[in-house]
Amino acid sequence: MSVTPSSEAGADPPAKPRRRAPLAVRARKARPRPELVVEGVFAPLARVVVAALLPLRVPPPAVVLANTAAGLAAAWAIWSGDLLAGALLLQLKTLLDNADGQLARAAGRTSNLGRYLDTEADAVVNVAVLAALGHATGHPWLAVVAFVVLALVLSIDFNLEALYREVRGEEFRPPLDRVSRSVVARALTGVYAALFAPQDRAVRALAARRLERATRGVDDPHALRRAALAYHDPATVAVLVNLGLSTQLAALGVLLALDVPVAYLWLVLACGVLVPVLWARRERLARAAARSA
Repeated sequence: MSVTPSSEAGADPPAKPRRRAPLAVRARKARPRPELVVEGVFAPLARVVVAALLPLRVPPPAVVLANTAAGLAAAWAIWSGDLLAGALLLQLKTLLDNADGQLARAAGRTSNLGRYLDTEADAVVNVAVLAALGHATGHPWLAVVAFVVLALVLSIDFNLEALYREVRGEEFRPPLDRVSRSVVARALTGVYAALFAPQDRAVRALAARRLERATRGVDDPHALRRAALAYHDPATVAVLVNLGLSTQLAALGVLLALDVPVAYLWLVLACGVLVPVLWARRERLARAAARSA
């Protein structure tokens, strides 16, 4: 009488199929500190969108293009004087902006095309929205300055968050599941290298120089390690994360709905003033940690 392997004495039971992680786990973006408006509002709503799009196999770049279209429509509405429509379209843009990343992670379709397309599309929308605000408020030069400050704040947020994780040996961005070598992906990579990579290098170089200055004369490697951890502190990251683009557009939406768009331009400048205050605090923490017993 023949016996199947699974019924033999001592045979291992058949392996159980691996249970797939819940959508909320697969779609979640790991960050050292939460962006409160995202965690409380946009991320949960985006998961509903992702749950609807996943079975349809919608490519994440299509959602990036949709959020870009919503952002450009918001800029046009602001330019035309329809501030309430602009406010609502900006929230739609933010919702879709959160959904595209969640969709890519949930479907295992992260790619360099998506990463660079998302960054560059956001920059295009920011240019359009700040230009529209300059027109709507009658303060074009204030809008230009606000755009420069906003770009700087977002770049500092991105790079200091990366450095915070790197100094602790953590992975800032997981490896790409797919590396697209299409002509479009190569073009987007080139644009990033030309426009955004210099900002990244400048912020990182400044951070390294200021830390070196704060620890000048200190040779003990343990003291230098303490200083680096204190310099890349969680409180600074928490503040900067909450100056991120989703929060910026949520604040702009509120101020548009209140019919005070010029207040947003001044709010951006206030964010710019906050950055050197945070940086000075980091340097004090590093000096104290380096010289502590």
